[in-house]
Amino acid sequence: MGQITKRAYKLSDGRDLIYFDDADTALPPDRGPDLREPATRPPTATMRQDVLTGEWISIAAARQNRVVLPPSHLDPLSPASPGNPSEIPSPYDVAVFENKSPSFGPALSGPAAPEGLADLAGVGLGRSRQSVGRCEVVCFSPEHTGSLAEVSLSRMRTVVEAWADRTAALSELPGVEQVFPFENRGEAIGVTLHHPHGQIYAYPYITPRTAQLIRSIENYGGPMFEDILGFEQQSERVVLQGEHWTAFVPFAARWPLEVHMLPHRHVPDLAATTATERTEFAALYRRLLRGVDGLYGTPTPYISAWHQAPVHTHRDDIRLMLQLTSPRREENKLKYLAGSEAAMGAFIADIPPETAAARLRDAIDKADPDKEDTDTAHPDKEAPAQP
Repeated sequence: MGQITKRAYKLSDGRDLIYFDDADTALPPDRGPDLREPATRPPTATMRQDVLTGEWISIAAARQNRVVLPPSHLDPLSPASPGNPSEIPSPYDVAVFENKSPSFGPALSGPAAPEGLADLAGVGLGRSRQSVGRCEVVCFSPEHTGSLAEVSLSRMRTVVEAWADRTAALSELPGVEQVFPFENRGEAIGVTLHHPHGQIYAYPYITPRTAQLIRSIENYGGPMFEDILGFEQQSERVVLQGEHWTAFVPFAARWPLEVHMLPHRHVPDLAATTATERTEFAALYRRLLRGVDGLYGTPTPYISAWHQAPVHTHRDDIRLMLQLTSPRREENKLKYLAGSEAAMGAFIADIPPETAAARLRDAIDKADPDKEDTDTAHPDKEAPAQP
């Protein structure tokens, strides 16, 4: 086993493209240039403030023109071919590039950019700011179809390395206040590409969900995440546990399928995890995703979201957490956010969390022919090489 290797390039319009080669890659080190004619990038979107909540809404009209569910021969995330001048010029294991039509960025500064968190905290009518930041696409595989659950253990470890690397890099950009890696999976969630991929948003503000978490931490008055971990580890809601991570259905789960995953020590984000922690997570997460897909006869739609501490604040009390949620409540039924949930934010759960955990544990056991993954991965041999 070699090392995960990072290779940085530029696309024809100046956007960043980064290849992450598996530790056991069969690819050559050199990659070809982007031969497309340079295109003009859309202007950076504008945020408007909702005076009723104080929240900021990015108006990104360029996203209306993005490709929706193209056929395989026109997949923009496949390696480029003579008939498909895609976003990625060469074969790859994992690839990350700047989104062509981002919700935030490409500008990182400007005369209408936010002037820090204090500026954004004010509330008033007609307030707008530039949607500075960065949006990136993370391609989990060169294949047009498939899922993250189906990749090799080595590939899953590469994906985790890419998330951690980009979290560190995006956190260094001016104007960025929070970094959010996530995956939308399935048409029921609203994906526009079948190709297995995720995204990373680098926001110019602290997101509403994290702001609410900060208020809860302040009201709780103690080491909240440490206490949550201990509380859940003693419950019947644990679905997977390793030396460094525990996955559980939370006590007050909102969704029919909801799993949280916490590291056993306090780390604010993926960049702060060790090689050993990343390797164990890769094995456990692959088992979890295979169990999620094993619940029913067809793949399960989900949102998998990395909740990380803001870049500049609350890093000592917000712990890194993965939250995976699915609206699927039965094989042919989805939970829709209707009146109470959508209008009032007041969720009504359909399935007791303990029942959901038992179902998922059973699905993991049935879909899990390689439980030894956690023990056979060798983190010391998978540390990333310098670019």
